[in-house]
Formats: sequence, structure tokens, C-alpha cells
Amino acid sequence: MPVRWYSVVVDCADMRAQSAWWAQVLGWVVAYEDDEESTIVPPHALDQARDVPVEERGPGLCFVQVPEHKQVKNRLHLDLAPRVDEDQAEAVERLVALGATRIDVGQADDVSWVVLADPEGNEFCVLSPRD
Repeated sequence: MPVRWYSVVVDCADMRAQSAWWAQVLGWVVAYEDDEESTIVPPHALDQARDVPVEERGPGLCFVQVPEHKQVKNRLHLDLAPRVDEDQAEAVERLVALGATRIDVGQADDVSWVVLADPEGNEFCVLSPRD
């Protein structure tokens, strides 16, 4: 029997700030928070929790407080994509206005994605628009 993907965990120097930033970026909501972690989920997931068996619920993003700051490039990153009727450049500029920074991780000049980092330096990509 396969195991269930429960969440993606992000180590943070300031887990509350990171959780709030990513919730704003994704349009998600805080589903759980204590002194050590904060979990965000899509808004519909809170309603689903009442109607969908736990085994069928999608994963959230969990931000965990750690004492050390990020030191090296992530081995795992998130890919974000604007919807088909949205513009990639506008999405990137919105994320930069929220506090993301453009970074170079060695990507070629002609790639179709843009590499950014969140306020704590975690890399993520903004892909071309898609469904």
C-alpha cells in the first residue's frame, strides 16, 4: 500500500513570517500554528477537512522554526505557474513586490522559467502560464 504525502516542510529562521509570506503568495490560509510550526493550505482544504477522509486530503506547506539560516542551494524547490490567462512577467513582478528576489542558479538565458528566492533565500521557479 502506498504512503500518503502529508506535507512539504520548510525550515525557517522566522516561521511565522515565512508562513504569512507564502500564504499571501499562494492565496492560502493558515490551518495550524503553534510556537514551533505553521501550516498553510488552500482555502478549500479547510472545508474539505470536514467532508474528505484524511487519507484523501492534499498536502500543505509546513514551516518549522530552526535556529540556523539557509546555507546552500535547495535540493528540492517549488514550481509555481500563472494560469493560462495570466502573464508570467506580471506574476514575477508581483512576487518581487512581495519580497522575492531574482536569483541565478546557473540557468541558461533561454529557459522558459524564472528563478526567484523567498525572503529567507529558498529558491522557487515561476513557470510559463499553464492550466
